[in-house]
Amino acid sequence: MKTILVTGGAGFIGSNFVKMMLNKHPDYKIINVDALTYAGNLENLKDISHNSNYTFIKADIRDRQKMEEIFSSYDINAVLNFAAESHVDRSIEEPEVFLTTNVIGTQVLLDVAKKHWKVSPEDKYCKEYKQEVKFLQVSTDEVYGALGETGMFVETMPLMPNSPYSASKASADMIVRAYHETFDMPVNITRCSNNYGPYQFPEKLIPLMINNCLKKKDLPVYGDGMQIRDWLHVSDHCAAIDIVLHKGKNGEIYNIGGNNEKTNIEIVKLIIRTLGKSEDLIKYVKDRPGHDRRYAIDNTKITTQLGWKPNYTFEQGIKETIEWYLNNTDWIENIVSGDYVKYYEGMYSDISNKFAVILNL
Repeated sequence: MKTILVTGGAGFIGSNFVKMMLNKHPDYKIINVDALTYAGNLENLKDISHNSNYTFIKADIRDRQKMEEIFSSYDINAVLNFAAESHVDRSIEEPEVFLTTNVIGTQVLLDVAKKHWKVSPEDKYCKEYKQEVKFLQVSTDEVYGALGETGMFVETMPLMPNSPYSASKASADMIVRAYHETFDMPVNITRCSNNYGPYQFPEKLIPLMINNCLKKKDLPVYGDGMQIRDWLHVSDHCAAIDIVLHKGKNGEIYNIGGNNEKTNIEIVKLIIRTLGKSEDLIKYVKDRPGHDRRYAIDNTKITTQLGWKPNYTFEQGIKETIEWYLNNTDWIENIVSGDYVKYYEGMYSDISNKFAVILNL
């Protein structure tokens, strides 16, 4: 049995990954560590909470003592680091939180794993540990910066992040790479495009627009709404990470994209049409600082070398996603209360004077 430490496993992508792994690899043990900040939600995992191979631990990855305790208590073979502050608008308001969680938290995990796996340049293949181990860093295409009208992100491109969030993720990637180069830590880094699907926190574009449509609230759109993103269904992303975990070549980076370039305004209008609402709900607002115009991922490396490919077309995925939110309005209502409501009102109450309104990656 492999024991896998999943950090940030109560969040959107992490919770989908935990459930997929328990279903696909029933002999694996999953240790889920999450600080349960605003985007962490144990309700995402209630259907597997009694699985004997699943353990949840509330902890912050910056807490070295707690991470040491976890590694001492469980014979962990792999770390999949999903834990991160990930919302660009919040990073503009509070950069320090993003730097400490995304950079220092990653370094703490690497350091503790290195110690317990007995990784060192002299013991290159972790022979003392006597098992195959891996640290997999889940990153984002935003570390590459912005593209023009043509071209795609490839793994060899220089990192040119344009927001505190993407800068913190790029920094974390560099720390992971440094531990591989300096200490021979067995690592992989994955960089994904925009995810969508069930259980996504409703500050992100698609669930926000669905929720606002249902409540007949304004649909705030940055600038002209022509920012382009490559959309990837979360199930395809999780499947790709599973393949990288098992087949990824040590030290390699893999881009994961859905081959679905769409403008923000296309997404908003599609949701409006699907829900039978009026485009009068759209409210164009001032663009946010450093807003990247276009992202697009070249996923040739992972498709040719590891055999992964996305299964979802965007048309299929967005239809299922909208249906999921329509069938889970109680989940949304539980989320959009308390601290989130305070944050939303604080950021967006005076919409004409705020730089950050659309709430997307």
